[in-house]
Amino acid sequence: MNYSCFKCEIKDKIAHIEMCRPDEFNSMNKAFWSELPNLVDSISNDANARVIVLSAQGKHFCAGMDLANFAPNPNTPKAHLGMRKESAFRGTLDLQHTISCLEKARMPVIAAIQGACVGGGVDLATATDIRYCTKDAFFCIQEINIGLAADVGTLQRLPHLIPEGLVRELAFTGRRFKAEEAFKFGLVNEVFDSHEEMLKGVMEVAKEITKKGPLAVTSTKEILNYGRDHSMEDSLNYVALWNNAMGISDEMSETFKAQSEKRDPDFEDLLPRKKYMGD
Repeated sequence: MNYSCFKCEIKDKIAHIEMCRPDEFNSMNKAFWSELPNLVDSISNDANARVIVLSAQGKHFCAGMDLANFAPNPNTPKAHLGMRKESAFRGTLDLQHTISCLEKARMPVIAAIQGACVGGGVDLATATDIRYCTKDAFFCIQEINIGLAADVGTLQRLPHLIPEGLVRELAFTGRRFKAEEAFKFGLVNEVFDSHEEMLKGVMEVAKEITKKGPLAVTSTKEILNYGRDHSMEDSLNYVALWNNAMGISDEMSETFKAQSEKRDPDFEDLLPRKKYMGD
């Protein structure tokens, strides 16, 4: 598939996805919503990379939804109100999938954020595993400013990342949440002086992740996500079942063998994932 909104390079087990519409501040046009899940699912399924870095070209990370998406649709089907509302509901679920693909990817996703991270940009950022930003970055739950409740992930994920009272303030006021405050409250792990320094730092983190056992890494992501949404007891039971079902002793054996032989461990990649039975 040819992508109009993204560039992607896989090198040294790191998949670097760049949003590449800097003149439009990487706003989310109609193509964006189909291209991102196609690209991320492809990387996740093929397992040619062990970590994904999501960054953006230009001054801003993402200005949110392209305003053209709000234009009236001249091809609206002629159907009664209930049918149209049901169709719109399904459409929103599709938009949610575009964001959730980052969370559901088999490998960790790291966001590198500069400038504006607004509206849908916040949805993107909160669906990643780790976030870094530049000192000029700012975040804004823009939906409230246009008469909408954010509906593709921010309101569900952000309360797990920063204090709920602060989430509510940001969601109700739509004010800018600047880099220093984002770091103070734990939305981002580090603030860099420049885009270049940020990408260098992010790639160092990504490189470190690629050295770990891919099964252990994907297991850790799976278990962390499960634990966020379930009770302590359920999560403990799940990790016990998961670790025993996945046979993680193979990577442990390679780790200990490598240590005894004074070399770096040589881990196998995850197997490519077939989307449909019989493929």
